[in-house]
Amino acid sequence: MEHRDLIACHECDSLFRKPPRLRGLVAHCSSCGASMKGVRHAGLTLDRICAITVAALITFMIAQAFPVLALETRGLTSHATLFEAVQSLWRGHMHLVAAMVFCTTMLFPSLELVALLYLLLPLRAGRVPRAFDAVLRLVQFVRPWGMTEVFMLGVLITIVKMVSLARVIPGTALFAFGALTLMFCVIAAFDPCMLWEIRDEVMNRGGAPARRRNRQRDGAHGDAASPTQPATSSFRAKHAGLIACHCCGLVHSLSMQGSEPHCSRCRSPLHARRPESITRTFGLLLAAALLYIPANLLPIMHTSSLGRTEDDTILAGIAYFWRSGDWPLAVIVFVASVMVPMLKLGILTLQTVAAYRGSDWQPLERAKLHRMVERIGRWSMLDVFVVSLTVSLVHFGSFAQITAGPGALAFGSVVVLTMLASNQFDPRLIWDNVRRPPARAPS
Repeated sequence: MEHRDLIACHECDSLFRKPPRLRGLVAHCSSCGASMKGVRHAGLTLDRICAITVAALITFMIAQAFPVLALETRGLTSHATLFEAVQSLWRGHMHLVAAMVFCTTMLFPSLELVALLYLLLPLRAGRVPRAFDAVLRLVQFVRPWGMTEVFMLGVLITIVKMVSLARVIPGTALFAFGALTLMFCVIAAFDPCMLWEIRDEVMNRGGAPARRRNRQRDGAHGDAASPTQPATSSFRAKHAGLIACHCCGLVHSLSMQGSEPHCSRCRSPLHARRPESITRTFGLLLAAALLYIPANLLPIMHTSSLGRTEDDTILAGIAYFWRSGDWPLAVIVFVASVMVPMLKLGILTLQTVAAYRGSDWQPLERAKLHRMVERIGRWSMLDVFVVSLTVSLVHFGSFAQITAGPGALAFGSVVVLTMLASNQFDPRLIWDNVRRPPARAPS
């Protein structure tokens, strides 16, 4: 049985009645403060998101086709595209690091843009594309792993780092990546969960012109919508015998499901809580903690210049920026490469231990910490991107040569493992043992 008039918070499992169409407002859960997924608002219409996605895809192709940077020194010139940076890592036997850079800067962003256009263009024309469910799940899967904005910051740090070695010439792709970063910020503000409701409306209305529906749906004049209204005060979906699909957000009744329930709309498996969340999170955290030690001790780059060889660790790179007077960059790299991984490990360990013990200690603060970990986790890839660009740019034969070191592999693995750990932890476990006054289930 479906409950289409209800919506459950994906972080604390609180039940709400679906609000009216929000006009430029963002709905937040009154219990944990999380933004509500799948709540429709008029901030970005299908026409606008289609236009921005098309522009982003064209800009993305330009960014891949032209060099990002070029170096010129003593009559020698070297340039690097993003694909050449991946190739340099691959030729240097850093296959896993090359795969990380390729996936986070090329594969996943392109998949998100192409998949979004595959969904948006037919919906805008008033029809549902084939394999809608699978393609939208793909968009939701790859979105957290696209790191164009982190790569752009890595390019800026590489420029500052290379200025002392050679003349740095910005490439066409540098400006394309700058524009692409802004476009992805706009696209990231669009909640793909809203497409499930748009699909249902298209199917129910039987192909009415989509532009007219968009104007009626997204730009209609009327009263400003209020935030979501709770179905009951402090009531959880699990306590009411309900379960919300983690993919499309549709609320179902557990009593109507079989032994292996699936969502009636998107066919995703339903689970009241993520299976073995604590065990998987702890295992990934343990692996990340063990790799964090060699990630800081082993060299992240090998530099060979005029017969001299030098190994640079992450901390040595931070010290180089500090001694050179570029203390703002030193602070940025220190925060992204040292502080953020330590914070992620500490916060996720706290969350795992508290959930395992069934603690109800400071649930709101722990929920905010979990959201912070999810938002800052990707920025630790900064050093990996700097290494990939530096390796591809500095190849001047016997004059200067830079190759990636084992520390880059260990550090990249720490970033991926902590992001996976954050993804595996179910934030609803934070609220399961919070004592609440008894409440009557919504009718």
